Amino acid sequence: MVIAVSLIVSWIVAVLFTPLLGVTILPAKMKGHHGEKGRLAQMFARLLLVCMHHRWITVGVTVAAFFVALFGMTFVQQQFFPSSDRDELVIDWNLPQNASIADTNAQMARFEREQLQGNGSVEHWSTYVGTGAPRFVLSFDVQTANAWFGQQVVVTKGGIKARDLVKAQFEEYLRKTFPGTDTYVKLLEVGPPVGRPVQYRVSGPDIAKVRDLSQELAGIVRSNPDLGNVVFDWMEPARVVKVDVLQDKARQLGVTSEDIATAVNSVLEGTPITQVRDSIYLVNVTGRATAVDRGSIDTLRDLQLTGQGGQSVPLGAVANLRYEIEQPTIWRRARIPTITLKAGIVTNVQPKTIMDQLAPRVAEFGKELPAGYSVAIGGSVEESAKSQSPIVAVVPLMLFVMATVLMIQLQSFHRLFLVFAVAPLAVIGVVMAMLPSGSPLGFVAILGVLALIGILVRNSVILIVQIEDLRKEGRPAWDAVVEATEHRMRPILLTAAAASLALIPIAREIFWGPMAYAMMGGIIVGTLLTLLFLPALYVAWFRIHPVHDDGRPMPEAVDPAHDTHSSNPTLAPAAPVPVLETQI
Repeated sequence: MVIAVSLIVSWIVAVLFTPLLGVTILPAKMKGHHGEKGRLAQMFARLLLVCMHHRWITVGVTVAAFFVALFGMTFVQQQFFPSSDRDELVIDWNLPQNASIADTNAQMARFEREQLQGNGSVEHWSTYVGTGAPRFVLSFDVQTANAWFGQQVVVTKGGIKARDLVKAQFEEYLRKTFPGTDTYVKLLEVGPPVGRPVQYRVSGPDIAKVRDLSQELAGIVRSNPDLGNVVFDWMEPARVVKVDVLQDKARQLGVTSEDIATAVNSVLEGTPITQVRDSIYLVNVTGRATAVDRGSIDTLRDLQLTGQGGQSVPLGAVANLRYEIEQPTIWRRARIPTITLKAGIVTNVQPKTIMDQLAPRVAEFGKELPAGYSVAIGGSVEESAKSQSPIVAVVPLMLFVMATVLMIQLQSFHRLFLVFAVAPLAVIGVVMAMLPSGSPLGFVAILGVLALIGILVRNSVILIVQIEDLRKEGRPAWDAVVEATEHRMRPILLTAAAASLALIPIAREIFWGPMAYAMMGGIIVGTLLTLLFLPALYVAWFRIHPVHDDGRPMPEAVDPAHDTHSSNPTLAPAAPVPVLETQI
């Protein structure tokens, strides 16, 4: 919307205020355009005539370069959203799922003492035990509260390089110090939150089978050298105490299931007894058993319950207590148990590239799954597809509207084809710019490519309209192409230079860099194609030939568009037309 409004306002300025400024500032008499050509103009004129005389070679070389660029596009890495340029680091702590909140707090406190306190590269930090940080930016990945989960937000100082060094330092420390804890140091995400970028989901009706299949898939994922820190969102079983109530004995002794549940929760979780005042706050005082008693099944068996008539009944008399292994957390999608396999990237390779490398083996793994079980792609690749689908859906409408407006203006399908011919060829420049720079093609870069299409179509329209105006004035077709191209060369080059130079300041930015490289490469190559390839394609498409060196004009074919000006007698001069000699 901002770009659209800017273009409309710039058009109003161009047609209203710019002429007024020109009349006010410029002198009454100006130097004509048909004076002696400069060295650059002479070189361009010679190159233009070479391309027009060897039109089919020019077209063939351009088309070949286009297909080479399409092949080279496969080597350009795909990206979801650009990396964050903020100074924050977010550390996710996931202890084993039977860990207590005290264990979580102890590990995070140790990390604070040994890595954060006194660190000159750390401005400040916030620690959240048992829960995640509040959403302080819209794209923040909010986690579910659990006793075994914690999160820290560390604000670094010193710029992006210092942040990356601190991140590498934290990762090395956490890997060596807490081997049994799943820790993940990440940047703030710019786009939709995904957590670890590479993810696969394994779903099926049987929980044990899903766990086994997930382990097999994890072996495939771990085989990629660019991935590390492969984890599951649930996998570790926990030891729990099962209480099987003997209902017959319980009824005889006057003990209900509610009484048993209340007594067990009082011992394990605690019950608020009273409140104490701390300044303006009321703090609950909770009574529960000691840590030793809470961890002993014998203590639970001896737990006294109040039975019929006020008599004391031990819990072991009305219930059987035993240890069992079960999953403390089971995530489901569409009510089907689902394990999400997550992996972090240890190199500079993009997630899309890695998942393309794993695609054949993952596809083979999916074909061998039993009936009712499936594997699906998640993470950044899935979210990227969701984000780009609205753009892909609107692109046909955009092209249709552009074609309709240009068709009304040009009134010829042939000229419409010529106008659109240059736009897809800009991929040559995009690939030439992005491959050497190492910039990935992501969401922001795609927006730049869409804007690039509009710029190149505009330049093509300017050139084609100029050619047609000269032909309507009676110029021979060959001369009209040459004169129009030379006349429009300067404004087209200046426009391209202004657009490219304006993108240089953001080319080194993390967020805007890929878009800048894509647009600069596309604008430079697209401008050259507009000035060289498009005239050659024009004379080839309309079968326009130069006159012979002896002055005899070669017959020109009738305009395939059957335009009204083709029947104008002024377009067929009686006298021989001037010969444009090629200076090579």
